[in-house]
Amino acid sequence: MRPEVLVARCIDRGISCLAVTEHNNIQGALTLQKLAPFKVIIGEEIKTTRGEIIGLFLQEEVPRDLTPYQTIDRIRAQGGLVAVPHPFDRFRRSRLDSDALKQIAGEIDIMEAFNARTTLLQDSARAEDFGRTHGHAFGIGSDSHTPLEVGGAYLEMEDFDLRSPLEFLEKLRSGRLVCRRANPLVHLPTRVVKTLRVLKRAPSF
Repeated sequence: MRPEVLVARCIDRGISCLAVTEHNNIQGALTLQKLAPFKVIIGEEIKTTRGEIIGLFLQEEVPRDLTPYQTIDRIRAQGGLVAVPHPFDRFRRSRLDSDALKQIAGEIDIMEAFNARTTLLQDSARAEDFGRTHGHAFGIGSDSHTPLEVGGAYLEMEDFDLRSPLEFLEKLRSGRLVCRRANPLVHLPTRVVKTLRVLKRAPSF
């Protein structure tokens, strides 16, 4: 999505705060923060050596391919929050592996209890159970890659000071999750884009 398209879609859907978590970069989030008339949380979905971890309230990009603990240290050094996306989605190769998830359970602030692109509801239920067992706050991910997905799944919570991640975390605990799964067909345009990127990098003969 182009940033201006995403901003317009959020306004149309009545979204007053958006966490932008692109893969391994914060550039899109920074661009969006300048354009949006609403709050934008700078985040990053970071590929670690054991799977993905999300950092929220970042000021600097966290490098990919660090260990989970090194990644968490980089997030904490910025005063950020640690979240884990789609930890039990059996169809995602990028998810944090189960041993790593158990090892860092005490370092997690937010467990993504529902992801709109997770196909099987029992996988989201496992994430919720894990988060409840370990006392994590619950988050929700629309995982929007296209405009139609924006605002499909969302979380209602009290307003907070964007300069205070801890206040956000406290308010998040009493938030209300609105869980709507995305149409499975949304995976098709994502797959097409990934394929085109691979072809673009392929050598020509």
